[in-house]
Amino acid sequence: MGDVAKDLTSGTIGGAAQLIVGHPFDTIKVKLQSQPAPLLGQPPKYADAMDTVKQTLAAEGPRGLYKGMGAPLATVAAFNAVLFTVRGQMEALLRSEPGATLTVGQQVICGAGAGVAVSFLACPTELIKCRLQAQSVLADSASAGVAVKYGGPMDVARHVLRSEGGVRGLFKGMVPTLAREVPGNAVVFGVYEALKQYMAGGPDTSKLGRGSFIVAGGLAGAAFWFTVYPTDVIKSVIQVDDYKNPKYTGSINAFRRIFASEGLKGLYKGFGPAMARSVPANAACFLAYEVTRSSLG
Repeated sequence: MGDVAKDLTSGTIGGAAQLIVGHPFDTIKVKLQSQPAPLLGQPPKYADAMDTVKQTLAAEGPRGLYKGMGAPLATVAAFNAVLFTVRGQMEALLRSEPGATLTVGQQVICGAGAGVAVSFLACPTELIKCRLQAQSVLADSASAGVAVKYGGPMDVARHVLRSEGGVRGLFKGMVPTLAREVPGNAVVFGVYEALKQYMAGGPDTSKLGRGSFIVAGGLAGAAFWFTVYPTDVIKSVIQVDDYKNPKYTGSINAFRRIFASEGLKGLYKGFGPAMARSVPANAACFLAYEVTRSSLG
């Protein structure tokens, strides 16, 4: 099996592990991000992450925490296959000789390049996921008259293609998606490699055990959200914004309006669930990737 096929297979399995572990946390994050700012003197629909969990379970049951998973599950193979394969090919280009260990800086470059590639898959996938996760919040808001109830991922895709500008509508939020994925993945792979080399005591990380992959992967995932979280908030609000009566005209406008009405806190809505998700989900992803890649030779 060639290196590309090994990265494709390993990335797919790693992505599946990440999705299964992390999706409930992601649902809570998106609900907190997309809830409208409350009217003066009124409390928000969700007070915090735990309140969001309680209300979701009461209204929708456990399945509500996995709402919207169909879209990323259907594309997780392609997403992580592209991420790890592009990273692997860039590693091959940057190596001075076959098998040479890359520096942390070179891994940052590989991560950034992989981030560009995966953005074209992440944008439509996350638009569908965010619409499904946020629709209960939007339906209960003042804009309930324009909120759309979706039956599932394909229903969202059909609605967008039919009523929101065709294929272009599926790429709503592409700019903030790129602004999240490029620096975010540069940080993830840079931190992951730096931690592995630190724990190995040098550039040779081939003797590290599974516990090291779990620690390095989990902390790398946390570093991703520390770096790009406000960008993710901007992406989410743009992707769930109403097409006919948009609240925001673009990424900069969304940033300004959120900051003006809610301050810095508004750009970190859902940060707790995102961080709670990032550590176990990315630990699972990198562990599954490394174990699979090693087993393939």
